[in-house]
Amino acid sequence: MNRMDFTPYRRSTVGFDRLFDLLEKQVRNNGGGDNYPPFNIERRGQDEYRITVAVAGFRAEDIDITAQQNLLVIQGRRREDEPEGDLLHVGIANRGFERRFELADFVRVDKADLADGLLVIDLVREVPEAMKPKKVQIGGQRKLEVVKDGEAGEDHGTADAA
Repeated sequence: MNRMDFTPYRRSTVGFDRLFDLLEKQVRNNGGGDNYPPFNIERRGQDEYRITVAVAGFRAEDIDITAQQNLLVIQGRRREDEPEGDLLHVGIANRGFERRFELADFVRVDKADLADGLLVIDLVREVPEAMKPKKVQIGGQRKLEVVKDGEAGEDHGTADAA
């Protein structure tokens, strides 16, 4: 069994325990695991992804897609249709499957389509405005303003003699 050692990273990071646990779990589970059905994961933009799963022989009603917080589950139910003739060779798998994908925070399913034996699921990362980075001012000042030369209210050497 392979094991990845994240100890150096765990020492210098805070709050990434879930990520390291997830990576270690994936290494443990992928040792000789089932690779059915085959799939691709594609990055299509800064915050856009696509998962394509080869589901030859499955209809849309045979596939169930469930998206919950940080998890996408794709399940295919085996059909019990009897072929018209005797099958001499079975090369197209018609067994049920379950494929799980861990999703990062704020990644949601945009849409799913099934065509030509390929299930295509488009994902989008949408970070809420409240979670986007913001500048923090030091000393409790609400706003710093840039002052241009000559606008600071100083007289620059023209003092009135009173």
